[in-house]
Amino acid sequence: MELSPRWPLRLPGSGADGVMRARGGVLERLLHMDERPVVVRAASAGTHGVLIGAWGPSRGVCRLAIERMRFALGVDDELAEFHTRFAADPLIGALLRRFPWLRPRRRPEPFEALAWAICEQLIEYTRAVAIERRIVRRLGRVLEGAAHLGREAGGAPQSALRDLPSAAVLAGTAPALLESFDLSPGRALALRRVAREVAAGRVDLYAGDHERTWRLLRALPGIGSWTVECLALHGQGRLDQLPAGDLVLRKLVGRLHSGDRQARAEEAEVRDFFAPYAPWGGLAAAYAMRLGAALTLPGPAGTRR
Repeated sequence: MELSPRWPLRLPGSGADGVMRARGGVLERLLHMDERPVVVRAASAGTHGVLIGAWGPSRGVCRLAIERMRFALGVDDELAEFHTRFAADPLIGALLRRFPWLRPRRRPEPFEALAWAICEQLIEYTRAVAIERRIVRRLGRVLEGAAHLGREAGGAPQSALRDLPSAAVLAGTAPALLESFDLSPGRALALRRVAREVAAGRVDLYAGDHERTWRLLRALPGIGSWTVECLALHGQGRLDQLPAGDLVLRKLVGRLHSGDRQARAEEAEVRDFFAPYAPWGGLAAAYAMRLGAALTLPGPAGTRR
C-alpha cells in the first residue's frame, strides 16, 4: 500500500530493543493481531510517499497490521499548525526548520509503550534497553526466518523476527524471573500488575476515553504520571502529553533557568516551561530534547520568553 503522508516524514532506524529492524532502507517488524503473526515492512516511495506491506494468515489481519504501522510512523499526522506557530520560537524554531519530519517515536501497540515505560522508570536508558532486550529474547514471540518473505543478500536465510511478549504472557510471568532481567522488585511487580489488568480487559488501552484509562492506570501501585504520559505520547499518539518527569527535560529546563549544566528542574517547572506550546507539548519536547548538552544559552538565563 502506497501512502502519502500529510506532513514531511522520514522513516526511523532500527529500534534499540531489537524488535524493529532496518535493512537496506526497509523497516521490518513482526506484529501480532489477535495473536496471529504478521510481518510488516515499510520503505520510502518516491519523494514523499511511504510504501507499507504486510504478510500474514489473512487479508484482515494484514490490514490491521498496516494500520498499526501507519500509526507508528505518523503517516497521518498533520503538523502544519505547530510548525507555523513556532517557526520563530527562540528555543526550537531553528530545529523545526532543520528537522521538519521529527516526531516522538511511537510503538505500533500501546501496551508496548506502557511496558517499556515501566522498564525505563528511574534508570539510565542504556540499562533499560538491556532489560527490554532480555525480555524480548526470553519471553517474546518469535517468527523463524520464512522463505516466502525473502532472504538476505547472498541467499542466506533471514534471522528470526521477534515481537514483545503479550500482556497475557507477562501477566503469568513470575516476578523473580522479571527481576533476573535486572528489573527492580517494584518495577517487576508493576509490570506484571499492569499486564494482568490489560490481559483481563479491565484496562483498555485502545479505548477512546484516554483520560479514563490513565486514571485506572494511575490507581495501580508503581504507575506514576511519567509512565502514563509515555504511554499517551508513544503508544496513543497524544502529542499534547508531556513526560515532564523525564530527566533530559528536567536537566534542559534547569539549565535554561539557571545557566548551570548540573541543575535539574522540578516536574512542575518543566510543565510550566512547556505550557506555551500547548496543545503540542509532547512534540515540542521531542524537539527540545535534540538540543541536549550542546545547547548554547541565548543570552542571560531566564530570557527565553
